[in-house]
Amino acid sequence: MLDANIKNQLKVYLEKLRTPIELVASLDDSPAAREMHGLLTDIAGLSDKVSLRDNGDSARRPSFAIGRPGEAASIAFAGLPMGHEFTSLILALLQTGGHPPKVDAEVIEQIKALPGNFRFETYISLSCHNCPDVVQALNLMAVLNPGVSHTMIDGALFQAEVERLQIMAVPTVFLNGEEFGAGRMSVEEIIARVDTGAAARDAAKLNAREAFDVLVVGGGPAGAAAAIYAARKGIRTGLLAERFGGQVMDTLAIENFISVKETDGPKMVMGLEEHVKEYDVDIMNLQRANKLVAGDLIELTLENGAVLKSKSVILATGARWREMNVPGEQEYRGKGVAYCPHCDGPLFKGKRVAVIGGGNSGVEAAIDLAGIVGHVTLLEFASKLCADAVLQRKLASLANVEVHTSALTTEVTGNGSKVNGLLYKDRNTDEIRRIDLEGVFVQIGLLPNTDWLKGTVNLTRFGEIAIDAKGQTSVPGVFAAGDCTTVPYKQIVIAMGAGATASLAAFDHLIRTSAPA
Repeated sequence: MLDANIKNQLKVYLEKLRTPIELVASLDDSPAAREMHGLLTDIAGLSDKVSLRDNGDSARRPSFAIGRPGEAASIAFAGLPMGHEFTSLILALLQTGGHPPKVDAEVIEQIKALPGNFRFETYISLSCHNCPDVVQALNLMAVLNPGVSHTMIDGALFQAEVERLQIMAVPTVFLNGEEFGAGRMSVEEIIARVDTGAAARDAAKLNAREAFDVLVVGGGPAGAAAAIYAARKGIRTGLLAERFGGQVMDTLAIENFISVKETDGPKMVMGLEEHVKEYDVDIMNLQRANKLVAGDLIELTLENGAVLKSKSVILATGARWREMNVPGEQEYRGKGVAYCPHCDGPLFKGKRVAVIGGGNSGVEAAIDLAGIVGHVTLLEFASKLCADAVLQRKLASLANVEVHTSALTTEVTGNGSKVNGLLYKDRNTDEIRRIDLEGVFVQIGLLPNTDWLKGTVNLTRFGEIAIDAKGQTSVPGVFAAGDCTTVPYKQIVIAMGAGATASLAAFDHLIRTSAPA
């Protein structure tokens, strides 16, 4: 199952096991079961601390559980954890075997203290780059707390189950048989949802913080760069983020970050976070700001009620996927309406889908989906596609792709539980046309995360924060950087430069305002 190179690497990892672990397989006579047995046999053969038995009694077959001999296993994989999930498998092996996780001690104690029983099930696709974060977070919780169990389920392998539960987006998490959430979630986010007292404790801790010299709002490329540049000046720096990495976490291929030939969003974000943590930056993750009040000390009110104070603030709140805002979009979100073709594409194998948007993102999505689904219809509002020529040529070469330009999507339709089509207007004739399909992938650009700043700083009609060449907003001491601003060309490398500029400008502001008259 595993080639020699991977076996050698895995053997080195398994040397870190401190206690014996047991793999328990529940198999059938399917080809997937034979592959799974081969994988487990390979793993068991690499360490004398790993044993294998194939008499498991799980109803999901093929599947296997990871536990300690003589104890009930709390982690299971219903499907082959390869592709993006191979790391999830390795971590599950190591953590079950006593290797300490790389998680803050506070988080570990919070997991251990969770009261009650939590049976988590996560439906994934092996091509989903968001799924491993969720799988690994829940596996960790299952290792640390005996009241928690977790099963990863490959939606492509258990299609009948996916159809029955009407799962049309991954990752989708169920808790004790009820849908818990969908999309990327960190371990901290999951804990915050199941630990009812977490928000109040967080608010108390945040209120106790002293005023910052620079407080960065946002943990994407712009925010990370701003925090690093501020901390390098030796001033008191804080970074507040709803999710460290921001929208970059949802980006698969990154091939235009100069000096890095090829990477992906999660890998880049990991590097950003590691770099920020090299400096004295107070990182406050999983926090959302909802009010900014100017003054000698700028006050930032958070959703949990906490108030932070700072001499200067850098807004780097980034942007989110733009929605169509048509009837049916919200009703069928996660039930056929999707925004990540890499994550959710495999759930539409052999089906009919539409891609909304003819820019680079839309055309790339259509190309990727064409290799999975039965048929792709791409709809573009303008009279022609605006994607790069090389992408358009590739798109035109695909037999199962149809393109409609001058097409305005007007409604997503469904049967009450999932998508069954969409309506669009031909802008040349004003004729309303219908397309029967099972999925709609929206790829129409980004919208700045600035709704909470209306009436506080000057915004453009597009919602972007108006800044000058140094990142200064209309409010003294408040600067901004990245995709939430009027800076042209929304690119990672540009956002980082803008973050550095805003941070240097904030430092200059502090010097000037602190100087004696």
